[in-house]
Amino acid sequence: MDREREVTSAFVNLANSLVDDFDVVELLSALTTECARLLDIASAGVLLADRRRVLHVLAASSEATRNLELFQLQREEGPCLDSYHDGAAVSVPDLEREAERWPQFVRAATQAGFASVHAVPMRVRGHRLGTLGLFGRHVGSLREEDLSLAQALAHVGSVAVVHGTAVADQAALAAQLQTALESRVVLEQAKGVLSQVGDLDMDGAFSALRSYARSNNERLAEVARAVVSRELAAGQLLGQMTKGTSSTP
Repeated sequence: MDREREVTSAFVNLANSLVDDFDVVELLSALTTECARLLDIASAGVLLADRRRVLHVLAASSEATRNLELFQLQREEGPCLDSYHDGAAVSVPDLEREAERWPQFVRAATQAGFASVHAVPMRVRGHRLGTLGLFGRHVGSLREEDLSLAQALAHVGSVAVVHGTAVADQAALAAQLQTALESRVVLEQAKGVLSQVGDLDMDGAFSALRSYARSNNERLAEVARAVVSRELAAGQLLGQMTKGTSSTP
């Protein structure tokens, strides 16, 4: 019953985010966090394709996952890429058994502490948008209900990406994807600024950005742009987060 309640809460929160003007990167980041919380995995990441069908990392629940997703893209091998190109789920319960299939990826993943990977496609009406990757610290298959839940969450992410856009309108969809990709670039720049100023790791810098955006009812992308352009001083943002933490009982 508790899990049922948690799953319902996750879908309600994600669905509510789609009602008003929303930040795609923030919503997809929340989606990866929910995957890591609800499924028998350690972390999750989202890859989205641009207008040339080149994949980019849009969201990840941890910096280690983001780096591994980037590694897949740089080496052009890995289960998430296969899932995108084939338009089908890929389940790898034991990575070391796939060393011949993806030698560089398996080496990097195991060195990062991952032992299993599962990926489900993100698509709308046959149009491939990207993939949702699920990374586990232990060898083992995901239960069928977990894979189904992961695919359902991927569908929510796909709807978010094409929100307000007819899928047949390729130009509009490409522009929407490009905006999301550009927001992700600015977000990474803002994380770098906060990491340097606050002596934080990148996960901590992202948490600070997200917490500030939520506390001030602002979009994550706009807060990131303000930090990068220095309209919002990194010290001011971190100071507000520190005060908020210290005042929490």
